[in-house]
Amino acid sequence: MKILTVLTLTTGLIVAATGTASAQRGSVANGGFEQGLRGWSVSGPAGTAKIETAGRTGNRLTHWSGKRYRVTTRQTVKLPDRGWWTVSSWGISGGALNSSTLSVSGCGATASTVIPATGAWVRSAVSVYAGGPKRCTVTLTTAGPAGTWASFDDIGVAPGRVARTIRGGDLSGLAKNEDFGATYRSADGRSGDAVKILARSGMNLGRLKVWVDPADGYNDQAHVVATAQRIKAAGMKLLVDFHYSDRWTDPGAQGVPAAWHGMTPQQLAGAVHQHTREVLLALKAAGVKADMVQVGNEINPGMLWPWGQTWDVDPDDGVPGAQWDNLASFLTAGARAVKEVDPRTQVLLHLTNINNGIDSLTWWFDQAVAREVPFDLIGLSYYGYWHGTLADLQNAVTTLSARYDKDVLNVETAYPFTLADDSPAYENVIDVPSELVAGYPATPAGQAAQFRAVQNAVASAEGGRGIGTVYWEPAWTAVAGAGWDPSDPASGNAWENQAVFDFTGRLLPAARNFAPDPR
Repeated sequence: MKILTVLTLTTGLIVAATGTASAQRGSVANGGFEQGLRGWSVSGPAGTAKIETAGRTGNRLTHWSGKRYRVTTRQTVKLPDRGWWTVSSWGISGGALNSSTLSVSGCGATASTVIPATGAWVRSAVSVYAGGPKRCTVTLTTAGPAGTWASFDDIGVAPGRVARTIRGGDLSGLAKNEDFGATYRSADGRSGDAVKILARSGMNLGRLKVWVDPADGYNDQAHVVATAQRIKAAGMKLLVDFHYSDRWTDPGAQGVPAAWHGMTPQQLAGAVHQHTREVLLALKAAGVKADMVQVGNEINPGMLWPWGQTWDVDPDDGVPGAQWDNLASFLTAGARAVKEVDPRTQVLLHLTNINNGIDSLTWWFDQAVAREVPFDLIGLSYYGYWHGTLADLQNAVTTLSARYDKDVLNVETAYPFTLADDSPAYENVIDVPSELVAGYPATPAGQAAQFRAVQNAVASAEGGRGIGTVYWEPAWTAVAGAGWDPSDPASGNAWENQAVFDFTGRLLPAARNFAPDPR
């Protein structure tokens, strides 16, 4: 490895270089650091930028110091043509929050993104628009207290753009919360409509779940239509999430609605079609178009148990049998109803449990595709404290989008801004430090950083098919009587510490990440 040359300056900083950072036509010189720092210039305290082995592929650049510091490693590249260009870097980092960044500047636009706190390699990307051939500076920066560190590898430039296109929020609990007295305020303390506050923050899609006959009367057709009208009036798109149940569905519960008990699988498929069509027609009659529709919610294990269970496998040959065939008929019936009401509405199939491995997700979609289930989008739940690393999320987005030629939307994520409990009747699902994602404290700043890290991981996934992220229940604050269980008003709220409004109803910093990327 070539020895680093060090020139001491009177300011106490150093400038280090092993070669000239000359302009490159649409490419990065030595982007994998296999030739040490050739082509790069370094500015910062001596020894804070060095080349190490054990990179993502070969060597890596590491920023680190045993005391507070700031170091930059940069290179000038030339963008040869007009249009959008994306600079990407694979990275891992730790220490202070938001301490390392990838940025592009000097070519008519400036853009930057944070390298997420993670011990697994995650791709970060940032895009700029060039009005013609431009010289840009690509900069890797780390700044923070002692022990803050980051490693970078495989820096690249390519035509195209990455963007957090969808920046959504699930507002299913808002109507009930408001009826029981919830109030909301903007970051400056002004009272207002939560939908409008979030829209002004940049949220551009609202998600609403639909239950068939819920005990508390919420999340039914009438409430969905009313809230959808508010979402559309605020200028947002609408994602309708059909659970095909009277209450919550997820991998542990996919119950048949009471009104559908005793039906045959064929009759259940008919009920799915009719229910889906009725709700979407009601929305249409109210002047509200559904832009996307989920046919089922977190349906890894199927839906409408026991008829649509995905674990129905013939013990003799290991092949999924009649239950999967039933599930396919349910999904097809729902998708058909969506397209009958409006063929422009996109059908989304929603899975979770990325932490079980990519094979479990491809197995599921392979079964659906083999049975010719129609769908336009893939939806994934990702909660960092349950579903693996950001690298796992990126791998899922990249693998699924390539294998099935579909865009992928992260339809659920959330993170706590505190571990305190504002609803003692029901303890929070995340309430102790050991449950948190490493590097992201349960603080307003930690919540904001984790939300942005998830958004960026989706948008920066290889292939460019990650279209956005939806925050789960940003307005579900704790209000007496508005419990999670539709049959028990006293059941409380286990998620209020993950809303983007604090315990007084004031908007939190995480809401700033609903804003679009600056150009």
